[in-house]
Amino acid sequence: LLLRWRRRRGLWRKVAEAQERQERSLVRMETAVQRFREQNPSVNVVSILSLPLPELSKKLRDGSLPLDHVFYSYVSKAVQITTETNCITEYLQESESQLRKVKLTGKQGLLYGVPVSIKDSIDCQGHDSTMGFIKNLNKPAAEDSVVVQVLRRQGAIPFVKTNVPQSLISYDCKNLLFGQTRNPLLYTRTPGGSSGGEGALIGGGGSILGIGTDVGGSLRFPAAFCGVCALKPTGNRLSKRGILSGVVGQKAVAAAVGPLAKDVESLALCMRALLCEDMFSLDSTVPPLPFNEEVYSSTQPLRIGYYETDFFTMPSPAMRRAVRETKQLLEEAGHTLVPFELTNVDYVIFNFCVRGMFADGGTSFVKKFNGELEKGSTGLFFWLAKSPEWLKTLLSWIAKPFVPRFSGIIGNMRANTVSEVWSLHHEIEDFCHQFIAQWKKLNLDVMLCPMLGPALGIGYPGKLSVAVSYTMLYNALDFPAGVVPVTTVTDEDEDELKDYKGYYRDWWDRTLAKAFGGNVGMPVAVQCVALPWQEELCLRFMKEVETL
Repeated sequence: LLLRWRRRRGLWRKVAEAQERQERSLVRMETAVQRFREQNPSVNVVSILSLPLPELSKKLRDGSLPLDHVFYSYVSKAVQITTETNCITEYLQESESQLRKVKLTGKQGLLYGVPVSIKDSIDCQGHDSTMGFIKNLNKPAAEDSVVVQVLRRQGAIPFVKTNVPQSLISYDCKNLLFGQTRNPLLYTRTPGGSSGGEGALIGGGGSILGIGTDVGGSLRFPAAFCGVCALKPTGNRLSKRGILSGVVGQKAVAAAVGPLAKDVESLALCMRALLCEDMFSLDSTVPPLPFNEEVYSSTQPLRIGYYETDFFTMPSPAMRRAVRETKQLLEEAGHTLVPFELTNVDYVIFNFCVRGMFADGGTSFVKKFNGELEKGSTGLFFWLAKSPEWLKTLLSWIAKPFVPRFSGIIGNMRANTVSEVWSLHHEIEDFCHQFIAQWKKLNLDVMLCPMLGPALGIGYPGKLSVAVSYTMLYNALDFPAGVVPVTTVTDEDEDELKDYKGYYRDWWDRTLAKAFGGNVGMPVAVQCVALPWQEELCLRFMKEVETL
């Protein structure tokens, strides 16, 4: 007991040190801003922060805006937003020397002088990628991830790292090291996760461009909840070298790295910059597909599939209205909208996603928490992963008549044999081909889909793991998917919530009805989806939705 007490005390000391380091980072940012303001009292910070990324980068490249004016304007705003939301974990102080270096070399990449925020789990040389784990403290990355290397070569200046939920397997944003991140639009709401720090910082205006990751909606939830845009590309369109994963080695549910920004044009500029020769030479496993300008800038009318529900998670009234209104605007603009029938989403979530990610019964997932002081917001998965196989089987059987979704999760968190995993991968491939065949039979270009929203209250995502169905489907299929905010919650939406029952009428449905409430004025987004490797078409569709 004494040894255990001493060990725990040692862990709490490490937590305190991490929090002190976070505090010191903010002090450094404030000091740097103060020093700059004293030397440049006439800089118009508000006008700089109001510029969209394409316009800002043009002004940086033609010299009409000095690099340091832009950099310190964003550092100043980032300090304000993190004070309100707790979204930044670390200031990359070397960004100041990189700023001077970029000015001296004058080499103008597509993101010349643009400050960029980076998710905690993406390696930046000399800094920890903690994933909210104590064991990952004081283990600085030996080199930048490929994405960060390419950003730097394009003249971008990574300046902060942002908060994540412990283990990344959550769409809230809280860990023991750095605490809870709040939504900049309403502090009682989650910013989403796992790229929640990015969503909060960009949603609050403290960063103009951010890089995050997505294995079940981790880019799309923060963007939708914080009222910004994000793109989850096809899994291997951008390099994942030097990026930590929530469940290492699993291939059933494709993870992706992608950008978040205030508007679609900014996402396109980021993809244009990243899809360059540097990316393809630094990571030869990434297909050498440069950004296709012709597809992105096309004005041809689109044939668009759409659905209002996946019949697994009942959409909130605002979600349903967002799809209907967007559909109508697209039709009025000359596009063709075709209903798409979605089936067996429950099977996809349980058999492909839960079983695929936890194919070893959750053993490797549980191992990540060894020696940690808490288990974050992954309570249900952690508890199930630790349970013996006979108990999982028994609970699944007992729960099936009363709570079929709970039964589905338990039943698919068992350890699989190698041949069962191979069979599962084959089944996912078959499902993907069937989905594409249905898509091509309707002769579709893209798909309009609901996106979970509005933002749930803090703590609710941990209780509502089943609500990832709208996003996780496209990780299982490995299709590019982006989110665009299109409306806000109205009083009428709020009134209609009183009749929200859900499809299963279980505890999860009742909890989701509560979680959706009290959100008048909060943003609601839609998802825009394209076939694999068609990121430019996905962005073109997103741009169309945003414009309308």
